[in-house]
Amino acid sequence: MTFASLGLIEPLLRALEGLDYKTPTPVQAKAIPAVLKGRDLLAAAQTGTGKTAGFALPLLQRLLQEGPQVAANSARALVLVPTRELAEQVHTSFQAYGQHVPLRTAVAYGGVSINPQMMKLRKGVDVLVATPGRLLDLYRQNAVKFTQLQTLVLDEADRMLDLGFARELDELFAALPKRRQTLLFSATFSDAIRQMANGLLRDPLTVEVSPRNTAAKSVKQWLVTVDKKRKAELFLHLQQENRWRQALVFAKTRKGVEELVGLLQKEGLAADSIHGDKPQPSRLRALQRFKAGEVDFLVATDVAARGLDIEEMPLVVNFDLPIVAEDYVHRIGRTGRAGATGQAVSLVCADEVQLLAAIETLIGQTLQRRDEPGFVPDHRVPQTAPGGQVIKKPKKPKQPKVPDAGKPGRVHLGALLDDKPQVKAIRKAPGFAKAAPGKAKKPK
Repeated sequence: MTFASLGLIEPLLRALEGLDYKTPTPVQAKAIPAVLKGRDLLAAAQTGTGKTAGFALPLLQRLLQEGPQVAANSARALVLVPTRELAEQVHTSFQAYGQHVPLRTAVAYGGVSINPQMMKLRKGVDVLVATPGRLLDLYRQNAVKFTQLQTLVLDEADRMLDLGFARELDELFAALPKRRQTLLFSATFSDAIRQMANGLLRDPLTVEVSPRNTAAKSVKQWLVTVDKKRKAELFLHLQQENRWRQALVFAKTRKGVEELVGLLQKEGLAADSIHGDKPQPSRLRALQRFKAGEVDFLVATDVAARGLDIEEMPLVVNFDLPIVAEDYVHRIGRTGRAGATGQAVSLVCADEVQLLAAIETLIGQTLQRRDEPGFVPDHRVPQTAPGGQVIKKPKKPKQPKVPDAGKPGRVHLGALLDDKPQVKAIRKAPGFAKAAPGKAKKPK
């Protein structure tokens, strides 16, 4: 199968040839003909399998062949994405695929001045890639209108619908034309998200080119158990032992990201960070430095879990496991892309066993465990079953509470929970007041 056999026109084929795209990926082979026919689409595929080209190529062709010329402050196609980094990347892809067609594109997201974005929209654009919050700002200021909108794309649709964008999306959907083509693309779709999608799509074609919520087979996954306080020490040890030279590292919090970057820099390693507290220009600069090889370790929160396309990324390290199991799939999808191989290692402490179980349940496999000599944790991480369940040791039967010898009627405090307010209350309860030997104290 070739891209030409999918019905793409010569200017797009010429762009693909220049980008060294040889043959369509499975998701592209199924999605491109459907989008060209105007079908609504629900497409699920592993990250790194070319979903962006699956909607961008046919969308550019339809915009070129159909519909009127775009009016001022209007957009003919709208692509919504959850993060600023993904917005930049998707927009760059549209520019690359459409380099030989006379269509205008623009990108809009928060964290930077809105004025240049408003200026860009004055003449109208054929394709607008945007995050929901900034798009609403533009719409409320009449900087963008949707009367000419033909197609809506939700990229990383599970995050768009499920994690914090519900209010913005409801307002945006109310402003969009009812007659439109709607495309939902993502690596993961929960049953709840699929049900929500039913309200957006008309007679959709469902495309699933791999088992749901699975990680790419080209990524070798394993974990090392460690005590929480020794994670940073273990990371440095593994970096030296395995001679890691380039890695994308995920931490749970913004503070944790900066602490790890500081530690790596102190050890003489080139490191930078991406998280929500950093200004957008700084985030983009860190990403560019990492892609250019000026930085060996890019430490990030989950703002970098989706959409970052870094060629030949060899390693992803989960310094902390993600709170949302689906984000694990997206994190490790930054490596092993486009047929390449990669590794994903997770540093797991006892506090994270439930997160580990949820991840293993989602991906349908139990991750291989490795003990690192000198770092075997004091707080052991319980084993997990093939289905991802935590295997708990049977609890010892509780001993009956026995009154202390020589102190009739008083319960031994050691038999109670270690809860100071509770202990204090017991000490003040009737019957705990001191009385002289042989004399009962009268109640007040």
